[in-house]
Formats: sequence, structure tokens, C-alpha cells
Amino acid sequence: MPKVLISDSLSPRAVEIFRERGIETDVRTGLKPDELAAIVGGYDGLAIRSATKVTKDILAAATNLKVVGRAGIGVDNVDVPAATARGVVVMNTPFGNSITTAEHAIALMVALARDIPTANASTHAGKWEKNRFMGVELTGKTLGVIGCGNIGSIVADRALGLKMKVVAFDPFLTPERAADLGVEKADLDTLLARSDFITLHTPLTDQTRNIIDAAALAKCKRGVRIINCARGGLVVEEDLKAALDSGQVAGAAFDVFLVEPAKTNILFGMEQVICTPHLGASTTEAQEKVALQVAEQMADYLLTGAIVNAINMPSVSAEDAPKLTPYMALCGQLGGFLGQVVRSSIRAVTVEYEGDVADLNTRPLTAVLLKGLLTPLMESVNMVNAPTIARERDIKVSEVKRGEAADYHTLIKVTVQTESRSRTIAGSLFGGDKPRLVAIDEVPVEAELTPTMLYIRNEDKPGFIGRLGVALGDAGVNIASFHLGRVAPGVDAVCLVSVDQPVDGPLLERISALPSVVRVELLRF
Repeated sequence: MPKVLISDSLSPRAVEIFRERGIETDVRTGLKPDELAAIVGGYDGLAIRSATKVTKDILAAATNLKVVGRAGIGVDNVDVPAATARGVVVMNTPFGNSITTAEHAIALMVALARDIPTANASTHAGKWEKNRFMGVELTGKTLGVIGCGNIGSIVADRALGLKMKVVAFDPFLTPERAADLGVEKADLDTLLARSDFITLHTPLTDQTRNIIDAAALAKCKRGVRIINCARGGLVVEEDLKAALDSGQVAGAAFDVFLVEPAKTNILFGMEQVICTPHLGASTTEAQEKVALQVAEQMADYLLTGAIVNAINMPSVSAEDAPKLTPYMALCGQLGGFLGQVVRSSIRAVTVEYEGDVADLNTRPLTAVLLKGLLTPLMESVNMVNAPTIARERDIKVSEVKRGEAADYHTLIKVTVQTESRSRTIAGSLFGGDKPRLVAIDEVPVEAELTPTMLYIRNEDKPGFIGRLGVALGDAGVNIASFHLGRVAPGVDAVCLVSVDQPVDGPLLERISALPSVVRVELLRF
């Protein structure tokens, strides 16, 4: 009989579901890390919310663990790479909290517009300061939505019901999808300049971290109000405080913070700031939904092997898994590469399978590829819901299979069509199980994709390699591998450099400024 540990507070119904399905269940909340490590080895499943931190050390102690189920969207508290390395499936419930979180953002926006928390405190104190609290109407105001995915689109819909105008910034939002939602698609600078209120609904990635900083705030209307129910780290809290002090920002409402639990914060105590303790998912209905969903998903996996809403594994049968595993790694890398270099809305994705791979079940491969492609700028994408998200975003996905082999015995070629251009990448397996990149935009280049890489488009001119090496060497960054490709002598070339140390923003700027460099991107896999 499988055994599950529930280490965070979940609805009692979750326990009932596990036991109805014949799964032994223990509930032990509030465990310290060493206490959890001491007992987790006796369980097949671990059901959590946000309090339990499933670290590499916890996973090392979890010798029998097969699945971690997160009742909620984010899996920031789970070391997913470590879980994957140990063969532990990580599941979440990506849509159970969507309405609740969106409603919380709307509630904070209304409270911010009318200064309700401060007025409430004043009235409770018997002051009756009617003339002190002069709010603003929402009707006719412009709401800027940064991230118009599942939650952001619900916020937009509610704001339209309040007779607001909605402007959305989301690189994956197509004009057709924007029209369906009734919002205006805009670039970030336009959104900042036009919005009376700004609400954030994007994941925390390298592209979105600190997206609202001093420079962004300076581009806003004076008196803008900002709401963040998404992730701490999207807004530079110090820069926001300075903007509040100067009057550039009239008010802010935050449910999330850079460091949580937030016992102290630079924004605390400011009269024009509303703070709540990460309550986005805290409604009776949402907690009931996610508890039921995670219990059903974990029970199905432990009893039948069915996989739903997995972060690190697609839906694959036991028969196909050994054959597909190396191709999944390759597809994840190809999608992840394109997801980090594409900068405009994706209209279509074409995946061509040639040679040996064309005879396999390619649906999970395409799902893995889409997951890698969509993850950098979209929240809660996994291998199961990636195709659905692509359809919702009006991204046309097509597969082409050719049984005959050409230059490689097996080849996967991906073409992404954006609003402005198309990008192509191709990869193969060397030795039957080693993923290799073999072409970028038809430029041949054979490279192994490693955790940290520089992708450079450059003019094929003498001295480029030496100058790049000096720039990296001066910064103390060691080159692990160096791969070059070009169309013809003296014309466009590509360079992929695997490095051993982190590459920061100033170093990227120095490399971008080198002669012959057209474009440079920092890639992480």
C-alpha cells in the first residue's frame, strides 16, 4: 500500500480521498527541516503547500519518494532539478487558484483607489476624518496588465466589467487573443506611460526579475498605483519606496515580497502601501479545489502510473518511456533555446521529425518542446498543459514526419514564426542518447547545450574570437567549450560558448560592445 505524508495544512477532504483510494496517509504539519528529513524516507508521496521546503537535502533523505504534489501554482519551494535527478515526479495544480488570485488583485486595486485600509483604521480610532481620504474612481481609468496569461486575463475581464480600459504587455499575447479578451496589446514602455494602475501577473524569470525598477517607474504617469499579487522580485522594493516618497507613485498594494515570510520590509509602515501576507490563494473555495486536485493526481500516479500536471515529466506510457527519454532531453533543450531568444509574439511552431524519431510517439516530445519554449515568459507551464496553453494563445502547432534520414540518422527541426520573422533550430542524438544542437537559423554548428552558455551572432571578421576570450578572461569567466558556425567566410556567424562561472549584466554589455558582435544572449538550461 502506498503511503503519503501531508506536511502542510490541506483540506480534510484530501485525507479522505487518499484513504478512499486505499492510500495510507499521515498528517504532520509544522515540521522543521531536520524533522522532515528524519521521516520522509518512509513515504511514497509528499503533499505540500508553500510552507514545506523540499530541498536537495530533503530529497536525498526521501529514499522511497515517488511524487511531490504541490497544492497550488508555484513550485518555488521545491528543488525541481534535484527531484528530477532522483526520479521524483513533481506535480502542481496550475489553475485551482486562478480566480481567487485574480479577485485578490482586483480587491487590492479597489482598496488602493479608495484608501480603504487607512480610512478603516482612522474610523476605528474614532477620528472621523472624512475630508482626509480623497480617492479616485476606477471607471475610465487605464489598467496596465503585465502578463496576460491565465490569471492576468481574468483580471483584465474583471477590470473591463468595472468599465476600465485595459492595456496588456505579454510577449506571447497575439493580436487575435488580445482582441478576444477585449484588451489592447502594447509594449512595456507604452503600458508604463499610459496606465493609471499597473498589476503584475507574470512568473519570476531572468527576463521578468526587477521588471519594475527605477527606470521603469520614471516612465510611468505621475501618481500611478501598482499592484503585485504575482511574485516577489518583480518590483525593486527600494526603487518603489523612493518613487512613493517622491510622489511619482501614489500608492502600492503588495501580496508578495522579495523575502517571505516578510516580518520586516522597506515598504512596511508606509501609509500609501497596502500589504497582505501572500493571500492570493487564500479562499475556502480555492483551498478546497487545490486539495482535491492534488490528492486525486497523486493517488492516480501512485496507483496507476497516470501523470497529470507534472512539472518535470510528460504523460508517457511505460512502454514508450525508455525510447523517448533521450529525445525528451533534446526537445526540452531546443524549446528552451528558442524560448530564451524569441522576443515577439509567437504565431506558429512547426516541428519536423526526420529519420528514426519519426517512428515514435512524438506527441509527448512536442509537449516537452512547447514547455521549454513557453516557460521563460509564462507561468505554470508544464508538459501536460503546454499544448493547451499554445491553443489558447492561438499558436498554431504542427508536426511533420519524414521516415527517411538525410544528414543525420535522426533529426528534430523546430521553426518558430513570430510577428516579425521566423527562427529555426535543429538537433540530433549522438551515440543514440546524447543531445546535440546541429544548426541555428540554417547555420551549421554542433554543440552540447550546458547549464550556462553565451549565444552570439557576429560578423565573421578576424580578431573576434580573441577579443571575446580576453573579455571573458578579464572577468574571471572560464570557457568550458567553444562552438562556431558560419554560412560562408566573412558573413554572418554564430558562436556558442559554454562557461563555468556566472555571467552578469555588465559583462554582457561589454561583450555586446565588442566589434563584430551583432547580438548576445545569456542562456540557461
